[in-house]
Amino acid sequence: MNARFTTEFDALLEKFAELLTGDTSPEMVEKIKVWSIYNHIHKTMPALASHWNQNHPESKADIRALYEEVRNLNQKLKEANKQTEG
Repeated sequence: MNARFTTEFDALLEKFAELLTGDTSPEMVEKIKVWSIYNHIHKTMPALASHWNQNHPESKADIRALYEEVRNLNQKLKEANKQTEG
């Protein structure tokens, strides 16, 4: 991949993190990368995700915590946007 693509794709990920959680920190962008990839694997190849979960129970717990963190941040962002609009 070329540098232009990498820069543009990184900007896309940063915007996605912002719209999903309200946070564009490098740490959050990295979390959103992991969350997105795992979410895609879970939806497209559930047997693979299940197999990985069984073999890596500690990491399964980490993924669960990440899902909850993203969900909670998204809910807070939606609430804040409702209050701003209303």
